[in-house]
Amino acid sequence: MILISACLAGLKVRYNGTDCLDERIQQLVLENKAITVCPELMGGFTTPREPAEIVDGDGEDVLDGKAIVVEKSGRDVTELYLKGAYATLHKALELGATKVILKEYSPSCGSAMIYNGHFNATKRIGVGVTTALLRRNNIVVFSEEEFFTE
Repeated sequence: MILISACLAGLKVRYNGTDCLDERIQQLVLENKAITVCPELMGGFTTPREPAEIVDGDGEDVLDGKAIVVEKSGRDVTELYLKGAYATLHKALELGATKVILKEYSPSCGSAMIYNGHFNATKRIGVGVTTALLRRNNIVVFSEEEFFTE
């Protein structure tokens, strides 16, 4: 079974109430080859919500207590991101997921690049909180950009 970021399957769960539909990924769900997850909703957020970025590190650093996730207004939402990451890990283990496709650049889901924590639309190398936790538990994580090139 494959877990997929819900926004990639066309569900309007992103912070601004939109999706990032990828029809190839949506087809996996329609064929019952994949199940959608949204770590942020699983962590307790609603849609819409403020944008958030990781400050002073990436998801690995958040797991290690060396970085935090903050909303644009400055509110620390690290605990909700951790809660969502652990809920996603639990779901992946429960389903025996062998692969996870998550939305690149997200503070939860980024698998190679995230935003830099300054809310200036600048990306940097790094992973989101959920990706870091899944990888620490030997679960393969791809972005939507790399999954179909594997």
